[in-house]
Amino acid sequence: MARADTLARARNLDRPELAYLVRFPTADGTKDMELTWAELARDTDWATARLREHGLGAGQRALLTTSGFEGFWCHAVIGALRALKVTYGIAEAMGWDHRRTSVFHRELTPHAVIGLSAQTLEGLAGTTDVGEMFRSTPVVLARPAAVPPLRAVGVSAGVFSALGPALALECPERCGAHVNAAEWRVGERDGQLTVAAGEGRASLLTETPLGIAGQVTTGRCACGSEDPRVLLAEAN
Repeated sequence: MARADTLARARNLDRPELAYLVRFPTADGTKDMELTWAELARDTDWATARLREHGLGAGQRALLTTSGFEGFWCHAVIGALRALKVTYGIAEAMGWDHRRTSVFHRELTPHAVIGLSAQTLEGLAGTTDVGEMFRSTPVVLARPAAVPPLRAVGVSAGVFSALGPALALECPERCGAHVNAAEWRVGERDGQLTVAAGEGRASLLTETPLGIAGQVTTGRCACGSEDPRVLLAEAN
């Protein structure tokens, strides 16, 4: 049986609704919630729309830096890249794998680098000029701690961040990272961000303080999105 036949038959098999058990940090310790395949599909559609706003499309290349335990956040991004027909490479977000990021960046000449971490930047700083490396990359979406050092060397970096079980992605307007309003309720309390599950999520998550300093901005963004935006203190 050919691999294509095996995959075709596998698609017709029944599978459980549960895709992931999501474990994420909060202000009061870790929490778990379930993520279904249907929710993951909606998350992927949202991420696809956000990346399309950055100009990603068929024939382009991207580099994603992520860690294995981040699968439930980055699965939607990977699905979005596939939906957009973007060729992508993956490097570990931990600093010890910075050389893989360097090699992929050199060989792929990516249109987008997504998920850059401060640890990766620290590793790269010992061997290359980080500003020179990334200034020519059209789209750089970095984790909050990596954004200030990138902007300090002239890289127009946007924010890519986990927000509890949710994902926050900054649009090209660079006025805060959007969170999918159809799936999550974000808020702030005493300068700290909170998140709650929307009505369509299978797992109940009431308003949960995340221990992340920041603010929430609502109203229509200049990019046209009505999704709320989070302004993370660490990224400013």
